[in-house]
Amino acid sequence: MPISLPGRVVIFDYGEVISLSPSEADRQALLRVAGVEADSFWEPYWRHRTELDQGTLSIHDYWRRIEADTGAQWSESTLHLLWVTDFRGWLSVEPGTIDVLVDLRDGGTRLALLSNAGADFGSYFRQGLLGSLFEQVFVSGELLLVKPDAAIFLHALDELGIDAAHAVFIDNKAENVEGAEAIGITGHVFTGAADLRAFLVALAG
Repeated sequence: MPISLPGRVVIFDYGEVISLSPSEADRQALLRVAGVEADSFWEPYWRHRTELDQGTLSIHDYWRRIEADTGAQWSESTLHLLWVTDFRGWLSVEPGTIDVLVDLRDGGTRLALLSNAGADFGSYFRQGLLGSLFEQVFVSGELLLVKPDAAIFLHALDELGIDAAHAVFIDNKAENVEGAEAIGITGHVFTGAADLRAFLVALAG
């Protein structure tokens, strides 16, 4: 059923809203390529992620930092395998969220994507099938800004030609939603497609 929100733009996060979390099989595949124990791998994997997402750390240097922190010794070919294995783990989508996106599109609602992600995701977001759903795509690694910094939301609003009162922001992280709400954007913390649909339908009146 189409969901129509005239005059508003619904801005979606990607990771764990549109995408599923990497599966246990995905995580184990990454650890096999890395050749290190989980206890030493995941802490630097996440600790260095903000700089990667902010565009201040290259993909190559991101993996080299994890290598140094874990005591591993990776060849250049292993770095490529790590990157592609990690990237692939974030490509699975939540069908229920896709259905909500399609219903918003069919209702004539404007849509945008705002993701904390490395610049390497920009092409996938824009040129993959997802790109057909969004009027504009904003990737933190390209903008050198990350959520919940107000500056990234203000940039998106400016590019979309709207003020905060005409934006709705969906993210699975409460701190990012709070960042959007702090400048006047209507926010929703994503916990599942059914709750998201109910929220948007109620908003549509």
